Amino acid sequence: MKRAMPSLVLLLILITLISGCATTKQIPADFSGWQSWPVERKLAQMLLLGFPGETLEPGSPIDEAIRVYGVGGVVLFDNNVDLGVTNRNITEPLKLKRLTADLAHASEIPLFIALDQEGGVVARLKERYGFPPSVSAGYLGKKNDPELTVKAADSISATMKEYGFNLNLAPVVDLNKNPANPVIAFKERSFSDNPEQVVIHAGEFIKSHHRKNILTCLKHFPGHGSFRDDSHLGLVDVTSWWGEDELIPYRKLIEQGLCDMVMTAHTFNRDIDPEYPATMSKSTVDGILRKRLGFQGVVISDDLYMGAIIQHYSYEMAIEKAINAGVDLLIVANDKLYRPDIMPHTIKFLASLVREGKIPEKRIDEACGRIMALKKRLLKR
Repeated sequence: MKRAMPSLVLLLILITLISGCATTKQIPADFSGWQSWPVERKLAQMLLLGFPGETLEPGSPIDEAIRVYGVGGVVLFDNNVDLGVTNRNITEPLKLKRLTADLAHASEIPLFIALDQEGGVVARLKERYGFPPSVSAGYLGKKNDPELTVKAADSISATMKEYGFNLNLAPVVDLNKNPANPVIAFKERSFSDNPEQVVIHAGEFIKSHHRKNILTCLKHFPGHGSFRDDSHLGLVDVTSWWGEDELIPYRKLIEQGLCDMVMTAHTFNRDIDPEYPATMSKSTVDGILRKRLGFQGVVISDDLYMGAIIQHYSYEMAIEKAINAGVDLLIVANDKLYRPDIMPHTIKFLASLVREGKIPEKRIDEACGRIMALKKRLLKR
């Protein structure tokens, strides 16, 4: 009997390992088969959804969005009483780590797990919740010490890695041109009014994240720093203030190969597009960002539930125009106007537009291809 024990133990270990392999979701090494997906699944990859709660409940809308529809990603928030947003995702470290792990495991292919962790005021992983402190881009720009920026960015990227994030919706590369700007200058979100200085510090921020295999996102294209209104609250007309120098950080960071994603602004410039704000403007996205600046990566919208959009356009019109303008990934925070059916509603609506020829299927394949190319990078170890 004693001699049989080692064999029995080995057998039990082998059974356990086999069982574990059977229940562990295997991430495919590549996504070469995505072209044959139905259009609904391709469209699902083009959505980055917000959702309420600190747990992934079986059968919940976000659980179905991942497991049934194959959503491209999620964006997490902490509570924001000023904007009337509560019951969100981040209040303490252990719950957050469990949530991001569950989200990642629920998806068959890498899921974008994103948040805004710029540092300073705009940080979802706040010190009061138990996360490490961070400093703002404005603070780093005033110090103008690239080594200090590296240190600050390393702290942010390490924290994001520890808590399961793979996409930081940062850095801000808006120029700090108007000290009265309530959303950029007031919150110290810009490194500088000098585009060259912005490029240096944003570049170090990005490289720090890349060392942790975390993607980043330049924002807010084509520039959100020269005026005094807040697009969270309503449509912002920048025609009289916007300048060509606001494109410099984008151009240089694209040329340096440091641009993973570009986020569009919900700003209106009559000189660029007399009808639509940047997120919905083909002249802005395809004309300036793609053709003029040569960016061929993923373009992501700012939240389509912000006041600049929902006060002037229907949700349906906004997503149709954004995709046709050249936006590949749509952020739907789904917070102040929470809709539990937002995923099936959006997919059904967009699929009908594709069938009717109002959105070319080629445009969906183009967007999905860019997203898949970026997700392949997340498989690096």
